[in-house]
Amino acid sequence: MLVAQEKTYHKIYDDNGVLKEEGWKQFDLKTAYWKFYYANGGIASKGHFKNNVPDSYWYFYNENGNLEKEGHFKFGLKQKWWIIYDEDGKISRKEQFKNDQIDGYCFQYKKGKILKIEKYLQNIKIKEWTDLKKFEAENNLKDLM
Repeated sequence: MLVAQEKTYHKIYDDNGVLKEEGWKQFDLKTAYWKFYYANGGIASKGHFKNNVPDSYWYFYNENGNLEKEGHFKFGLKQKWWIIYDEDGKISRKEQFKNDQIDGYCFQYKKGKILKIEKYLQNIKIKEWTDLKKFEAENNLKDLM
């Protein structure tokens, strides 16, 4: 019979006493919500763990505190949609992942407008569109919602 162990909250500091990471552990494995910090105290990333690997939705920031990217993990692998931001905080890319590989559509933006769309299969680009009307005509947009 497996005995349940209470979750405990941990804070980990660097040699200078600066908080590096904090979150929950159970059976000495990271679980539930965690935050990771830069040396300047800003948040580097935050998200959930399951059995010591990233799981669920995560956010990643640069040292200035601006959001760089966000997306889903499952069993520590990138899954579903990931959004990447430029230095102005605008979306620069939206990518579909499956098992840590770009697998599906990749939308590239410039100044908030779609520049081009690419389609990938296991990290290999198989199609590209620079004309949004052509893309819409060739694809079922319901699949992207």
